[in-house]
Amino acid sequence: MNVRKKMIACIAVVIALFAFAPSSYAQQRMDTAAMRQRQEAMMQKLTTDLKLTHVQVDSLKAISKDIGSKRRDIFMDQSMSREDKMAKMAPLTEAANKRIQAALGADLFKKYQDWMEQNRPQRGGGGGGRGN
Repeated sequence: MNVRKKMIACIAVVIALFAFAPSSYAQQRMDTAAMRQRQEAMMQKLTTDLKLTHVQVDSLKAISKDIGSKRRDIFMDQSMSREDKMAKMAPLTEAANKRIQAALGADLFKKYQDWMEQNRPQRGGGGGGRGN
């Protein structure tokens, strides 16, 4: 009798996992789509506010994609502490800023930094500095 109850409990757990997994996956997809839409809207606002050229926009998108994938890799590494992750991300931010400055020029880069500071999405835990 005890074995039978354990088997029923195991089956119930498996059924529950299958029942909730699709909704969790769907939620992740919606979160990703919403995040992508926010990023696109922010890029459009940045383009309009700073009067960026198509070449500058393409450069910013390429830099963002390149650095973003590297940041994701660091963020997903569960073997590192938060402090280690932040330390590894600092040089990526510096490299991104150098590339962005090269793409925009010094004057427009300063405007870009100011714009980013004013339009950065608010996240819990306080502000953060902007890397130079």
